[in-house]
Amino acid sequence: MSDKQNIDTPHERRPFQDHGHMDVVTLGDFTIGRGVFEPGWRWSSDVKPIAGTDSCQVHHTGYCLSGQMTIKPDDGEEITIGPGDVVDLDPGHDAWTVGDEACVLIDTGVAAYALPS
Repeated sequence: MSDKQNIDTPHERRPFQDHGHMDVVTLGDFTIGRGVFEPGWRWSSDVKPIAGTDSCQVHHTGYCLSGQMTIKPDDGEEITIGPGDVVDLDPGHDAWTVGDEACVLIDTGVAAYALPS
């Protein structure tokens, strides 16, 4: 079976507390999202109230299209990603947008992201 859906008409849009949203497309067992993390977005302010966990507990794999984001693992060193960077992020982190440009990420770890726990 073949299926398709354009990310510009997602199956679901999950708004953050403030500063952006995640557009989600699910085809069979595959879920992908396009996160728009506006300037001022921070996981601990914009998603933590939705998720109800102390840090992000989602395993993310993705690709940065634009903007920049810094990720700080609970037990590790900060990394900053930007356009063209591919990431594999373990659960247990905070993150925030850097600068005055929205960070846009394509992310395959969004099946349960930004959903109430």
